[in-house]
Amino acid sequence: MSLFSLTPIIQMRWHRFKENRFGYLSFWIFLLILILSLSANFIANDRPLLMSYKGNLYSPVFAQYSEQEFDGIFETEANYRDPVVQRLIEQQGWMLWPIIRFADQTPNLDLTVSAPAPPSQQNWLGTDDQGRDVLARVLYGLRISILFGFGLTIAGSIIGIMIGAIQGYYGGWIDLIGQRLLEVWGGMPQLFMTMILVSFFSPSIYWLFAIMLLFGWMSLVSIVRAEFLRARSLDYVHAARALGLSNFKIIIRHILPNALGSSLSQLPFILTANITALSTLDFLGYGLPPGSASLGELIIQAKNNLDAPWLAFAAFFTLAILLSVLVFIGEAARNAFDPKR
Repeated sequence: MSLFSLTPIIQMRWHRFKENRFGYLSFWIFLLILILSLSANFIANDRPLLMSYKGNLYSPVFAQYSEQEFDGIFETEANYRDPVVQRLIEQQGWMLWPIIRFADQTPNLDLTVSAPAPPSQQNWLGTDDQGRDVLARVLYGLRISILFGFGLTIAGSIIGIMIGAIQGYYGGWIDLIGQRLLEVWGGMPQLFMTMILVSFFSPSIYWLFAIMLLFGWMSLVSIVRAEFLRARSLDYVHAARALGLSNFKIIIRHILPNALGSSLSQLPFILTANITALSTLDFLGYGLPPGSASLGELIIQAKNNLDAPWLAFAAFFTLAILLSVLVFIGEAARNAFDPKR
């Protein structure tokens, strides 16, 4: 039996979510964007997906092969865009290329105009000022932004739910001290603090994640705290205490499942904020390591090359579509989880 047939509440919420046409359509659009971004290596790559040479199959997307394996000269990895290597392979085999024959860092060396080049049959959305394919960088940038945002949202939500649950359940001095600390921590200029802390370390996605997590866990604290303050005085909690259950079991088994509904409806908005923050930091030069395919770097390209409007269009529509569908999903989820309905 499916999950929905076993849980009528989830079935009811899913039905209410589907009633919001914009939210439901946005959900499928986001799934399509997610699938395309996760498949970036198979859609845009400077290596063949599959190839045959002398009757043997190779998959350059997953493994590296030296040029000597194809009767070349060099011991280094084969450059499959090199006409010499292509002739060596095609004389005794074949190559299956992805739709876009450029990875996020691959420059187009066959441009007939100076970079940034306008859209063409080779580069559907044109190239940036280094000759790199814009569509390939959009796909790779979407993958980094979405996965980074997902990770930051999940980690921050877990921390925020834990702190909010402790404050709301125990109340008293624990809640009072926690609220004062939250007011102090939340009153800091988070963007500037992140920029200052990031500048202390060498560019790394792991340091960036850890620093952004320092300020990214507060979104759900107040919501979870309010739910626990309300629920801790209800009869089923008193009954659980009378039966001798520990505080940990009461929090995890009884109160938390009822408090998660309002929290889950906020996750699309938190994900939107995290993706926006990452793009902002990239644009300001405090985000991902230089050269990384990111949406913020695409905005920098558009700013530095005003005579190449295709860069501005690619940056604007990519961010506008991604953030819009997340907001519509959040609105639909908030209505679906609304306890008043």
